[in-house]
Amino acid sequence: MKNIKRLWTYFRAQKLFILAAMVASVFVSATDGATAYIVKHILDGIFIDKDETLLKLIPLAIIIMYTFRFGARIVQSYFIQHAGQKAVQDIREDLYYKMIHLPMHYFDNNDTGAMMARIINDVSYLKSAVPAALKMFRSGLSIFFLIAVVLYQDPILGSTVFIAIPFMALLIDKTGRKVKKYSKKQQQRVGEMATALQESFSGVAVVKSFANEDKESKNFFILNANAVKYRLKQVMVNAISAPLMETIAGFAVAAIIFYGGMRVISGETTAGTFFSFVTAFGLMFDPFKKINEYNSTIQTANAAADRIFGVMDMENSILDNDGTLECDAKDKIIRFDNVHFSYSSTPEEVLNGINITVQPGTTVALVGSSGAGKSTIASLIPRFYDVTAGSISIDGTDIRDFKVHSLRKNIGIVSQEPFLFNMPIRDNIAYGRQDSDFDDIRKAADSAYALKFIEALPDGFDTIIGERGDRLSGGQKQRLTIARALLQNPPILILDEATSALDTESERIVQKALTNLMTGRTSFVIAHRLSTILNADMIVVLDKGKIEATGTHTELLAKSTTYSRLCNLQFTTEEAK
Repeated sequence: MKNIKRLWTYFRAQKLFILAAMVASVFVSATDGATAYIVKHILDGIFIDKDETLLKLIPLAIIIMYTFRFGARIVQSYFIQHAGQKAVQDIREDLYYKMIHLPMHYFDNNDTGAMMARIINDVSYLKSAVPAALKMFRSGLSIFFLIAVVLYQDPILGSTVFIAIPFMALLIDKTGRKVKKYSKKQQQRVGEMATALQESFSGVAVVKSFANEDKESKNFFILNANAVKYRLKQVMVNAISAPLMETIAGFAVAAIIFYGGMRVISGETTAGTFFSFVTAFGLMFDPFKKINEYNSTIQTANAAADRIFGVMDMENSILDNDGTLECDAKDKIIRFDNVHFSYSSTPEEVLNGINITVQPGTTVALVGSSGAGKSTIASLIPRFYDVTAGSISIDGTDIRDFKVHSLRKNIGIVSQEPFLFNMPIRDNIAYGRQDSDFDDIRKAADSAYALKFIEALPDGFDTIIGERGDRLSGGQKQRLTIARALLQNPPILILDEATSALDTESERIVQKALTNLMTGRTSFVIAHRLSTILNADMIVVLDKGKIEATGTHTELLAKSTTYSRLCNLQFTTEEAK
């Protein structure tokens, strides 16, 4: 119920549409009561008393009543659907905004497919919540008007209706609880299925290279079957509840016919009143059945709301502790002061007592075996994660005192796996500075040695490069990410193994582009190929999360056993090739 109340905050913006739909619902429900009331006058007035005036008036009244009911149903249906769609739009936007602003550890611990399922599938369930609630409101009003009619015409006979109501209410409650339980499990399975789809399609080249299409298909079939299993459990609950409600109504009708018939025979009530009551009860049964259906819809939405608002309520360890200062890192000293770090998923420290002082405009290379902590250090600078202990400062100011987005605008990142969007080349280059004019974009591409291949493409800078830039070679993609960083023009640069996945020719061109990019910037370079960082101003050798030594290439060969071992191993391997 708590989440349903929170859901209402999104529908509140559509309150005029909802109010209009509610007014229309009152009219529609009132016509149900009026229909039952008219039955008495049709039987007693027209068929028994032979009243010609009623014979003329009642059909006209019915035509007028159902004409207005027609208009009211249209208003009710369109306005409530309008409110539902607009509310879902707002929820989906807020959920995406929340997710995209969450810190990196959220994305480390959650599957992409499951996150997509929350935004697309789970939110879709919510659009039915308030429309279903309004229809429950309308059905409840119909029941109220129908009960009022029978009590008005014959209070004693009318009171028999209350025998069936508690049983129907109990059935509705039990059905709703079961539906919510199974719906939550089904939505979780749909998220798992979305994850499997995302992984298999993104890694389709790997799937095919190992001839594992059948294996992936079998895995998907299992997940799909699990999702269907819980959906069928919901269907079973609803399938049982509907005929059970009919059975309860049947018993009630049998009792009413017996008791009401006795009252008609004894002269305590008229046939018209009795058939008006039977009509009212028959009309009353349909709203009860619909309330049960609408409650199932609401419980499905409630299960989705639990998952959605669970994300909405997550703490953001980075932005919830945002700084207040604007960052300007140009020509500033960067200092790591006794930095410790461990990921939230494990208490083991990844970094232990890191102390580094980096002068403005210098190149710092981070080297070490896999898992030594190189990429972790690079991730701490833009606050993808926060240090567990110690501090990182720019010109003496802790980076946590800067506004996060201001800090990140001072940092350019070129990764081992270049990520590009499925949009034109010009938009990919301008991603960090979307207000850039074309001349600046072109100059950045030229400095990144990308201009020649871009202009050779049929659509030049307007070429759409496919998902993750898959229509380009690895070297071409990397040069575009360098152009993107050049256009951003950040004072701090992070190069995370930017050339390790390239062939020799592509590496040579990309290295020239990187030289242009690094000029005049403070650069942190992570490189597996030590030949690319021999001229770095300072090389930091990491081993198991600690600094073993710092210095130039020549100095480290003399004093660092780890660095010497890495050099000997790599250069011997390269010579062997």
